[in-house]
Amino acid sequence: MERLQFTVVCNDFIHPSQLGGLKFKSITDAGVALTHIVRSEWSKGKSSSTLTFNISQFFPSLNHNLLTRILDKAGFDPKVTSFFTNYLVSRRTKYMWNEFSSPHFDINVGVSQGSALSPILSSLYLSLFLYILENRLKNLRIPVSILSFVNDSLIVAQNKFFDISNSQLFCSYNVLTKLLDSFGLVIEHSKTEIFHFSQSQGVFNPPPLDLSPIGGPILQPKDSWRYLGFIFDRKLSFHKHIDFYANKAISTVKCMKLLGNSSRGINPIQKRLLYRCCILPIVLYGFQLWYYNKAPLLYHMKILDKMQRRAAIWILGAFKTLPSAGIEAITGIILIKFHLQKIAKRSQI
Repeated sequence: MERLQFTVVCNDFIHPSQLGGLKFKSITDAGVALTHIVRSEWSKGKSSSTLTFNISQFFPSLNHNLLTRILDKAGFDPKVTSFFTNYLVSRRTKYMWNEFSSPHFDINVGVSQGSALSPILSSLYLSLFLYILENRLKNLRIPVSILSFVNDSLIVAQNKFFDISNSQLFCSYNVLTKLLDSFGLVIEHSKTEIFHFSQSQGVFNPPPLDLSPIGGPILQPKDSWRYLGFIFDRKLSFHKHIDFYANKAISTVKCMKLLGNSSRGINPIQKRLLYRCCILPIVLYGFQLWYYNKAPLLYHMKILDKMQRRAAIWILGAFKTLPSAGIEAITGIILIKFHLQKIAKRSQI
């Protein structure tokens, strides 16, 4: 798999907007890229509108003949292409459920979703789609941006008026629906969503997007939007994101009280290890999106300090009236703001 990724990266075959299925790429990269796109246009006085779409049954729907042609175009050695030609065709499988076992049947399309090769193969398949989609939208003079993480993709239109953005998103959705059909793929319309980012201080009431003429739903704007686990609001304050993951971390702390045996629980050292390894990664999920230089962090730090205080009380079994700095010092946990500074510096190295 690493050899395949090395080849396609050296040949610049992977579309720059494809951030999934590749080594050194993650969900965080997709979130950071989206927030960068939104904030960069805010500096120009423009709002951003995103239209997300999901490909139904993506991995089982990949066409084998098209995939082998893509491998050939990607610059692989003919022996590698020949291997995948034999690897993908003449496959058979069966379903099993408890005692039930179905007869074997042929599989003419698709790749195994849990396979080690499925991420790179899916990235190659979608890269061709993204290149063609980008060229068609340019020919139609539709100025939109594309961002994709495996089969969770979105289109971003940026204008001063939402009516113009809606018309651009409508045309883009029509083009990509037809293009996906030619690739043997189908959009799951029920998961299509629209969200608007705006810094406006007045009444915020953007118009809905009607996709029914092209087989889609009528999309109503929302106050918050969840994409790849990140919870966005229109001003990118991430207050709801912090609230959600802080509450999730506190719930995890409460559940960990069940750990231990019938005679006694776990000791404070083990609790601290659980906090650092299992709880902090939850509450700090996606912190790169809201933790940056000169970002307003008063609300974020307040919520995170409360969460860490609850965890420190659980670790020590202390009284709730004790000062936060004291119990955190005894527990051996650094203040959350210093922990964020530390991991932020590590990511910059």
